[in-house]
Amino acid sequence: MTNRERALAVLNYASYDRLPIVHFGYWSETLEKWHQEGHLTEEEATTWYDRSPVDQSICAKLGFDFDWYPIYQPWNLLYPWFETEVVEELPDGTQYVRDGAGVITLHKPGAGSIPAEIDHLLKDRASWEEHFKPRLQYSAERMRDYGVEAAESAPDMPIGLHCGSLFGEIRNWLGVEGTAYLYADDEDLFTEIIDTVGDLSYRCAEAALTAGIRYDYGHFWEDICFKNGPLINPDVFNEKVGPHYRRITDLLRRHGIELVSLDCDGKIDALIPTWFPNGVNIMFPIEVGTWNANIAPWRAEYGRELRGVGGMDKKVFAYDYAAVDAEIERLRPLVELGGFIPCPDHRIAPDAKWENVQYYCAQMRKAFGG
Repeated sequence: MTNRERALAVLNYASYDRLPIVHFGYWSETLEKWHQEGHLTEEEATTWYDRSPVDQSICAKLGFDFDWYPIYQPWNLLYPWFETEVVEELPDGTQYVRDGAGVITLHKPGAGSIPAEIDHLLKDRASWEEHFKPRLQYSAERMRDYGVEAAESAPDMPIGLHCGSLFGEIRNWLGVEGTAYLYADDEDLFTEIIDTVGDLSYRCAEAALTAGIRYDYGHFWEDICFKNGPLINPDVFNEKVGPHYRRITDLLRRHGIELVSLDCDGKIDALIPTWFPNGVNIMFPIEVGTWNANIAPWRAEYGRELRGVGGMDKKVFAYDYAAVDAEIERLRPLVELGGFIPCPDHRIAPDAKWENVQYYCAQMRKAFGG
């Protein structure tokens, strides 16, 4: 079987020869460390991106089969981006930088984590009308021309269509506090922003689905939860955003696509009652975190139609072989549920040891039919 056939068989509860060994990419610092250790070339460390030829080269060295992340994404974001610019530089080298989403972020020398948000260009109707709404209108230029080429270059992998972000990008533009205040201060504008993003995502997906590529699954990105739950009131999310998921997943199914995954970090339990009834049936990457997420309780509540990709605690890559073995044994009963493909629960972090990741891939093959 090909990896594409294996993945689809697992997710459709069909028979397969072995479990595909899947990953979700790497931090750039991880790749640089592995380059310094002699495991990767400079080109591999500096030019990697999801589903690229370089990604396939790194997969071969480590033992992964493929990266789950979708192979094609129309430009369903701001178009064009805002020009990145340094707004202010402090004597110690710290910079306030306005990024492509109009967010001013704090950049400290040597810091490698997500920069703190200082301010946001999107605040009210005036900034929406002037700066954001014009950048969220559909045009043919949004349909990137590499879709067919990318799909043809990786026939061994399942082919995903990225259907956009229906709230996560909005959260980025406004910030968490700004999002909450906007709903309280101007619900009509809050709704208009969501509807504009939803309409753009729908039109981009519609154009992609008529362009001649046969996709295996649809995919959304959100990242709107943290360790204690959602960054938005679940009832508001269900009312305002839920119908847009339904509209797009109905479109996918009219084109024969039954599998729809969604990438959201954090504790997502309170939002599954919106996603699952509105057509999202694969949770990804099931971040284990401090809250010990796994697919078993969701399967018990929602049944076999709810599937998963992820749920492998990537933190064990920093430890030793025994920790890797223990994690594989923890995953075993979850794999036996069916409809579940283990995958490191986010980008592999810089504390990961090369030999532990290789060992994980080899032991997964032994454990699950390799």
